[in-house]
Amino acid sequence: MKVFHHSRFADVTRLAALKRGQRVSVCIPTLDEADTIGRIVTTVRRELMERVPLVDELLVIDSGSTDATRELAREAGATIHLSADIAPEQGTFRGKGENLWKALHVATGDIICFVDGDICNFHERFVTGLVGPLLEDASLDYVKAFYERPLAHPHGFRPTGGGRVTEILVRPLLSMFYPALTTFLQPLSGEYAARRETFRALPFPCGYGVELAHLIDLSATIGLGRIAQTDLDERHHRNRSDEDLGRTAFGILQVLFRRLERDGKLTLTGPLPEILKSWQFDGETLAVESLSVPEPERPALEPRVS
Repeated sequence: MKVFHHSRFADVTRLAALKRGQRVSVCIPTLDEADTIGRIVTTVRRELMERVPLVDELLVIDSGSTDATRELAREAGATIHLSADIAPEQGTFRGKGENLWKALHVATGDIICFVDGDICNFHERFVTGLVGPLLEDASLDYVKAFYERPLAHPHGFRPTGGGRVTEILVRPLLSMFYPALTTFLQPLSGEYAARRETFRALPFPCGYGVELAHLIDLSATIGLGRIAQTDLDERHHRNRSDEDLGRTAFGILQVLFRRLERDGKLTLTGPLPEILKSWQFDGETLAVESLSVPEPERPALEPRVS
């Protein structure tokens, strides 16, 4: 697997020349990202569309934000789509993976780059470092980001400590069942780019299991030799609560266990539960909480062409 540093692709003019007629789409899934979305869209539009024509299309796919996310993104220059309004005949689910799958219905790029909408230190490297390898090397089909993830605390940032679900849950499970995938430094990173046909040949879990599913499925189809990683240095974002991370982990486990059974690594004796049980304490009363966390999957839009 090839590994790059984003600085290799800092010359945006050179990257634009490598397009040779190809179109590049940047798609941002959002849900209540008013604090960050304006800067992200403005940076992409100014640096990668107006200053140098690297990006041809900038889309925000929104899950129904109740803050000013859509308005701010539109003012900054993005094209806005409500996820529920795309391919309405297919119905709609709530979740990041659903937004990404719906984006494939409206994005027109030959190369599609996904970046999360909550990045606080957004820089054009989050696009150039992922799109660049695909423009430079025709043997690559998918490029994944990795970075340090500082963890916020009351006195500032610790330089490491983010990515708790990765280190506590995903990396140990990959070490047990898919050891070849431990070469990915950030298997759950939300920033990656691929050729259009590569994305359209993948099923998309509708929640936070989508990134892990991609790596497992791609390793079995195109192989790790057609995948690369790019070091983007650091990614800052809002840190989520343990309760939020528990829900994320529960969805990821559903995706993982389905693939473990599919790949003959274990046998499930029944359907996977979708109810997450946890305890809530309000200072006086301890009560169990039951939360539905389904993780349905959208099918591939096109068969893979060998």
